[in-house]
Amino acid sequence: MARVRLALYTKHVKIALGQINPTVGDFAGNAAKIIEFSRRAKAAGAGLVLFPELSVGGYPPRDLVERPSFVARNRESVERIAAETSGVAVICGLVTPAESDTGKSVMNSAALLMDGRLVFLQSKMLLPTYDVFDEMRNFAPAKSQELFNLCGNRMALTICEDAWNDKLFWPKRLYPLDPVERLIRTGGNFVLNISASPFWIGKRELRRDMLASIARQYKVPVAMVNQVGGNDSLLFDGSSLVLNPEGQVIAQGRSFEEDLIYFDSKTLTGDLHEQIAGDDVSVYGALVLGTRDYMHKCGFQKAIIGLSGGIDSALTAVIAADAVGPENVIGVGMPGPYSTQGSIDDARALARNLGIRFELLSINHVYEAYRQTLESVFSGCNEDVTEENIQSRARGTLLMALSNKFGAIVLSTGNKSELGVGYCTLYGDMVGGLAVISDVPKTLVYRLSEYANTRRAVIPQASLEKPPSAELRPNQKDSDSLPPYEILDAVLEDYVEDLHSAERIAADRGFDPELVRRVIRMVDRAEYKRQQAAPGIKISPKAFGYGRRFPIAAKSEV
Repeated sequence: MARVRLALYTKHVKIALGQINPTVGDFAGNAAKIIEFSRRAKAAGAGLVLFPELSVGGYPPRDLVERPSFVARNRESVERIAAETSGVAVICGLVTPAESDTGKSVMNSAALLMDGRLVFLQSKMLLPTYDVFDEMRNFAPAKSQELFNLCGNRMALTICEDAWNDKLFWPKRLYPLDPVERLIRTGGNFVLNISASPFWIGKRELRRDMLASIARQYKVPVAMVNQVGGNDSLLFDGSSLVLNPEGQVIAQGRSFEEDLIYFDSKTLTGDLHEQIAGDDVSVYGALVLGTRDYMHKCGFQKAIIGLSGGIDSALTAVIAADAVGPENVIGVGMPGPYSTQGSIDDARALARNLGIRFELLSINHVYEAYRQTLESVFSGCNEDVTEENIQSRARGTLLMALSNKFGAIVLSTGNKSELGVGYCTLYGDMVGGLAVISDVPKTLVYRLSEYANTRRAVIPQASLEKPPSAELRPNQKDSDSLPPYEILDAVLEDYVEDLHSAERIAADRGFDPELVRRVIRMVDRAEYKRQQAAPGIKISPKAFGYGRRFPIAAKSEV
């Protein structure tokens, strides 16, 4: 579309950021949110309200955009939003048909709606293909972008990644061009950015610093509205921001909840809503929101968790109770031949403290039945990990039976340290529809559990203090098979997140080189397990899942 001049709304200086939680494919629900927030913004005197990237259809839509009906419903929903938001200008993200020779059928776009019609359309130019992003698979990039005039400013409208290529901020740029720089050079004096920028530890600070660099470099205000909520493995924190030309934050939205933020585009003053501070507290809030949204957006009201008396299942249960309410959580203790009475008591105490339903189902008879059935086939074989895994799989079978009977989702309780080295059992403790803490290293599990107990002491002290154990053989401890978690987690961070070699990790950390190589071999061998694991909630820069795509049949380099 041609550059537009919107004189009717130039008297308005108040702008709103509609930080909403959309659901992928829920066009009616997403449109209703946009309309509701727009009406609230209009009632508060705003002349323009911004909504996140692809907010009409939800982000990330992935291959849904290949369906013609999905693309058509984007346009139908935008027409409905335009018709029902008269008196306030609305910017929202949507999928539009592509007019290009790239072979892609759609573009990632932003629509400006006024007076019942679409008056300006801008499409995304930079399409990320790293980590969890694969937008070049689905979208055609914009070949050009334009400005529009509003509130006495020449607005540079950008979409998420378009603002992530500032040469003065990034030591290594991913793209040869910078859409913000181009728009500023053509006369833009106010940057608007609609985003679906996922959360991970440190991301909010990085995002703020990057936007502040743009504001200071070009001496322009920058406003960014970000999506909030969980969609599959991705968690969006919101934390929308407005910065003045000095890079100072003059308005901000809350983290991990929907919000409507106002600022004055002339005086550059606005709402400063409190955000969750601190990495551990933020991760906890992210896991609660991610669990709640995954369950509810997938149609589940109740969760089932196997409670072992250990710290991992305890933390998972606390998160679930906060996410969907204790009345919707069922804890299941499943003692076996090597379970201690203390572990059973700890599981029961946790359930009582949380106020969740608790069931105790012994696996002893099931385990013995397996052994008897296999006795003749295993004749002459020594007992080994096979018998340990039978116990775990017996528990997994019981959990899935309860899931089927009660229509509840099983939340698996394995952490990132275990998943990283394969210290988990396929079709056993790995069963479930969501792996809540699968991106949480064991050392962080303890910190989050201690934080949870500062609010209300629900996790038994014994669960925090006793040596971790799967209790699948007499006197078993995790340390029998794994290095201390402080060492293991450091190696995993360096190898998985930073792609460092064994030699560098050993040298940088002062660790035994052979120990580091052993951990790396375990990581590489366990790839087949991870690709069969339930989706988890991403809270680190590099999580196991579709943002880390390694082959299964590959030779380890160590």
